[in-house]
Amino acid sequence: MQLHLQEVPARNGRLWIRHGFKVFQRQPLALSSLFGLFLFVGFVAMLLPGIGPLLTFASLPLLSLGFMLATHLVLQKKTPMASVFIAPLKLTPERRRSQLILCLSYAVVVVLIGLLADWVDGGSTRDLQKLISENADNEVIAQAALDPRLFWGVATRLGLVTLLSVPYWHAPALVHWGGQGVAQALFSSTLALWRNKGAFALNGLLWAAVLMGVAGVISLVFGLLGLAQFAPMALMATGLLMSTVFYASLYFSFVDCFMFGAPPGLLDGDA
Repeated sequence: MQLHLQEVPARNGRLWIRHGFKVFQRQPLALSSLFGLFLFVGFVAMLLPGIGPLLTFASLPLLSLGFMLATHLVLQKKTPMASVFIAPLKLTPERRRSQLILCLSYAVVVVLIGLLADWVDGGSTRDLQKLISENADNEVIAQAALDPRLFWGVATRLGLVTLLSVPYWHAPALVHWGGQGVAQALFSSTLALWRNKGAFALNGLLWAAVLMGVAGVISLVFGLLGLAQFAPMALMATGLLMSTVFYASLYFSFVDCFMFGAPPGLLDGDA
């Protein structure tokens, strides 16, 4: 299909979230099940020695594209199935090869970022994770958490992963719907995010505000009810739900930036 990159107003970053919630309301069980299935498969993959983490990282581009396809189906009043995650690999051999290259390159770069961050923090992050997993003494964990190298390790991971997400944000969708090659898709995605940085910045800030607000309300309510010990479970369940809505909203940022098949009026005139 012919795609056309366009610039959108910053306010559309809010609309993407709103439409994500609308789509989720139409098919909450189906979309939640898709995200739960992905988490389960990812957990099983992580258990594989050696290649487990690499396979999990490699699947992330297909996760975002799969949810775009799922959202597209919901808008057509169809129920999305697990097949949305493998549908991108069933097109032409050229597009399948491009998708696999995107997946593999993303995984390799994520692993390299992890190695660099480990070097920056001297392994302090891994040491802290090990202490937590082994249920070490709280005082020992607290002491390890005060290591100043942790900050630089976290900053390196978050900063570089954020930068990495820019070229890969729309790349799988551009290959799937636009038939673009790997290099062109990565470039087009980067250009789209740069030209619409206002909308994406607002989108990110609003998601952060939503998550912080929801977490605060849940903690407060459970605390007032004297059920603070159950708050972490509620926070986890809510986090999974918010993650599902986030992935459902990705479709709208793509169709908005590239004018691809947006349902009439869905992205216009919504104040």
